Amino acid sequence: MTQPIGYFVHHQGRGHAERLAAIAHALPETRPLTVFCARDDIFPALPPSVEIIKLPSLFEATGQERGTMDWVPTPDTLHCAPLGWPGIRRAMAIMTEWFDRADPALMISDVSAEVAQLARICSVPHVKILQHGDRSDPGHRAAYDGAAGLIAPFHAALAQPDWTEAWRAKTCFAGGLGVDTRVPEREVARQRIGVGVDEEMILVLSGGGGSGFAQAPIGVGARARPGARWITIGNVQRDWHATEPANVEHRGWVEEAADHIAAADLIVASTGNTTCQQILAAGRPWLAVPEWRYFDEQHRKADALGAAGAATVRPYLPASAHGWTAALAETLANHCPAKQRVMIDDAPAECVARWLEALADRLWNAEPIHNTTDDGALIP
Repeated sequence: MTQPIGYFVHHQGRGHAERLAAIAHALPETRPLTVFCARDDIFPALPPSVEIIKLPSLFEATGQERGTMDWVPTPDTLHCAPLGWPGIRRAMAIMTEWFDRADPALMISDVSAEVAQLARICSVPHVKILQHGDRSDPGHRAAYDGAAGLIAPFHAALAQPDWTEAWRAKTCFAGGLGVDTRVPEREVARQRIGVGVDEEMILVLSGGGGSGFAQAPIGVGARARPGARWITIGNVQRDWHATEPANVEHRGWVEEAADHIAAADLIVASTGNTTCQQILAAGRPWLAVPEWRYFDEQHRKADALGAAGAATVRPYLPASAHGWTAALAETLANHCPAKQRVMIDDAPAECVARWLEALADRLWNAEPIHNTTDDGALIP
């Protein structure tokens, strides 16, 4: 019987679940896939070969915790490992029992340094999703250094300069992995979202992993460019002091994000992975403004996008009319759609699936290496 692959999926945001679904559909039908996640309702349609095992959350208290043990320091090799949490014990027990019973070929972690290290401790080879950010801490280094391989859901041109050669050598880069990067025709997209053909449209887009951009600076930008129609999608933080002009429209969470991106003349967006891949595929002028994330993930990704010429970057939304005018002008002047579109691979999920199969074969079917003496005798 073919050894299964295990896959831990973080339940916050949509990107983790969408990556899993893309890889699941690309793997051979003969390869069983077991998914571990705190939610079982966040996934797109999955093939019959996929089993979902629901875990207690590793990151959220349930009210069953006993005592306050924060006075015991967390070692540098761990990120989120509070003491006295029965939910964490149960989650780890579920995975380790499966390791013992299923004899998996690989365990993929998207994302948890603790789960990656758990697999290694249990003698299960693991694959870690590689993320942007300052990952120089001992916890991330242990997860990455000890991995049999790494998956980067973005193009190799967006690799951080501080990543080691050892990490790069074992990384499968897959630009557009898990993201629907089909781009609607601009005119068709505008018809569908109710924007005129000749209107200048500026899209402000916040991803699903945080609280979004603040309302007040968006209003300042709209006043600075009054001839444009400003449309926001995703979360917007409401500011009591915000005074918005009539050319701003907040649409909240929409299912037609691809239409809004295709329809835009210029996009102001954070740098979550799904957002990045959709904008790169569309080849639109992009003012990239990272949101706060752990380990400065979005800031380091924004740095990589700027260095690759794929976006104009600001550390935060402009705070004045003249600041907005300068940022928008720079974004339009520096726009190079060819540099953006080249970062989306033709079939990233299929590439990852082939890479995983080759890695599993190398791990489990290679001839064992024995130490011998000069006369060929095995060294015990």
